Order: sequence, then structure tokens, then C-alpha cells
Amino acid sequence: MTPSQKPPSQSVQQSPSSDAATPLAGAAASPPARGLGIDSLVAAVAVIIVAGTGGALTRLDDWYYALKQPAFKPPDWAFGPAWTLLFFMIAWAAVVGWRAGAHQDPSPRMRMLTLLAINALANVGWSLLYFFLRRPDWALAEVVILWGSIVALILHFRPYAPRAALLLVPYLLWVSFAAVLNFEAVRLNR
Repeated sequence: MTPSQKPPSQSVQQSPSSDAATPLAGAAASPPARGLGIDSLVAAVAVIIVAGTGGALTRLDDWYYALKQPAFKPPDWAFGPAWTLLFFMIAWAAVVGWRAGAHQDPSPRMRMLTLLAINALANVGWSLLYFFLRRPDWALAEVVILWGSIVALILHFRPYAPRAALLLVPYLLWVSFAAVLNFEAVRLNR
């Protein structure tokens, strides 16, 4: 194939203001990397650390079972699968956001990492307050921070990684429900 017979995806045109070759407007851009990469591994490890820390702080003991709970509280066994799915979706959102952020100028990646770190601390903090310190009243105040950190992540992702924002909506809904359960536990156990 001669240079004049290049496929359309490799066609170039000379810019009238310079000698530099620029891709044609209709030229196909190379797709972003797909599949499992180091970013996926890092997200998975981070989520496992957060989930493991929160799980280690969660003690379902005599104190917990003595609490009066609202009638609409799901059975205790349901929380593990729900959180497992949510943590998977959080990791997926982080990978989607990380990859989409690579194509932005300036890159939103540092802000994303900061918001994810705040969210992780708030998530672990809630378990620490509610289960480990046995202070549902303090956890109720702290859940506002957790909820706000999720909203901040969704708003951060929405302009450049809308799929990542959507992946966090179930997390927001679950934490909203958990806040209602937390409120009811405080109210019923005054």
C-alpha cells in the first residue's frame, strides 16, 4: 500500500497554519484500554481493605441483639451479601472513573482519590461508632458525613464518567436506608 492509499483511520491532513499533520475529523481514535489492569487490582485491594476493616469492627454480640430494632429491618444475614455487592460496585465505579479521568485535562483523578478516601474513612467510621464503640447516636451524626461523601462522589463523576456515578446510586440508596435504620435504633432504645 502506498502512502496515498492509507486506510481512512490513518488519513491525515495538513493544517493550513502549520506543517504538522493532524488527524482528520472522521478518523477513528484508538479505544481506551479494556479488561483487567493494575487500576482494577488497586481498586479491588482498596475495597477489600475497607470492607475488611469495617467487618472487623462489626460485632454482633449480646449488646447488638438486645437493641430494639424497627420491624422493617432486614435479617442480619442479608447485610453481608448487600455490602459485598455494593463494595463491588464501588470498586467498579472507581475503575471506570479512573480510566475516564485519564482523558481529561486537568485530570480529575486526584480529586476522585481524595473523595474515595474520605468515603472509605466515613464508611469505616460508621462501623466503629455503631458496633465497636456501641454509640448508635454518634453513628447517626456520622452517617450524614458518609451520605455526603457518596453524593460528592456521584457529583464528581457525573460530568466525565456518568456510568461511575450511576454505579454509586445503589450505595447511596442503601446508606439512606441504613440511616433510617440507625435513626430508628436510636429512637427505640432511648
